[in-house]
Amino acid sequence: MTKKEFIELYAKNGNMSKKDAEKNINLFLDSIQEALISDNEVGFVGWGKWEVQDKAARNVMNPQTKKLMTIEARRVVKFKPGKLLAEKIK
Repeated sequence: MTKKEFIELYAKNGNMSKKDAEKNINLFLDSIQEALISDNEVGFVGWGKWEVQDKAARNVMNPQTKKLMTIEARRVVKFKPGKLLAEKIK
């Protein structure tokens, strides 16, 4: 589902205009981003949580050239679904 499709679904379910839906969704996403940048995790009980994790540098082999490459250390965002969401997805 694209962001545009999600906005349409959100607007329909919330009985609001697409403009208001897009504003709400952008505010929600910006708030999650701000929290993650500040090293806070964002969690909703039963639904899930986002958190930032550090990944160490590692050496890998390029399968085409067989040369060793180094992937630099980086920070990644992880999402872990909560129990209620996981049960609904099954």
